[in-house]
Amino acid sequence: MFFDPLYLLFALPGLLLGLLASAVTRSTFARYAKVRASSGLTGAEAAARMLAGAGVRGVTIEPTQGFLSDHYDPRSHTLRLSPDVYSSNSLSAMGVACHEAGHALQHAEEYAPLTLRSALVPATQFGSKFSYILFVLGFIFRLQPLIYLGILLFTVAVVFTLVTLPVEWDASARAKRAMVAAGVVSPAEQSQAGAVLNAAFLTYVASAVSAILTLLYYLMRAGVLGGRRS
Repeated sequence: MFFDPLYLLFALPGLLLGLLASAVTRSTFARYAKVRASSGLTGAEAAARMLAGAGVRGVTIEPTQGFLSDHYDPRSHTLRLSPDVYSSNSLSAMGVACHEAGHALQHAEEYAPLTLRSALVPATQFGSKFSYILFVLGFIFRLQPLIYLGILLFTVAVVFTLVTLPVEWDASARAKRAMVAAGVVSPAEQSQAGAVLNAAFLTYVASAVSAILTLLYYLMRAGVLGGRRS
């Protein structure tokens, strides 16, 4: 049970898709990181201008470490931008910064999918950590309730990845509209800055596909989908 060759049939497609999405994202970011936005704004300034244009106040913008570690923290109303975005005036920086600002707009408007995703975070973190352990222990000790509990916990993580899709898509859509309206990029530059966001969205799709395939594997091994229990 600790190594099941059958698992590779479910895990491999998601893994390959994830690697491809990551490679596309990195290459697209690198391509437009060499192109300076005509506005001359840095990523931090672009995000601030987008928020101000939407009338959103009280959001702190600060640098954080890591490559493409950019994120918005709704708990502290803080938008954290990686070094390659915070102080850069490239089109890649404009796209990523405005995307994260899009999450701040979602939060200000109480966008339902974002609210749901935030509510799922604690259960998702717990489920991602312990679902496999419970699943394996259930098979070792032949305790079906443990197997089902492990599946249930992992299902929460799957729901989280699915809810993330509309959240990320909407944030990018807001960014693409607002970055032109706020004068962050010109209409001619919008598609290039948006290309980074389109590539990044593939990583969320890959994560959702991988989670779904893993859940299907669990269900099959548990006999729920007609697979043989072991």
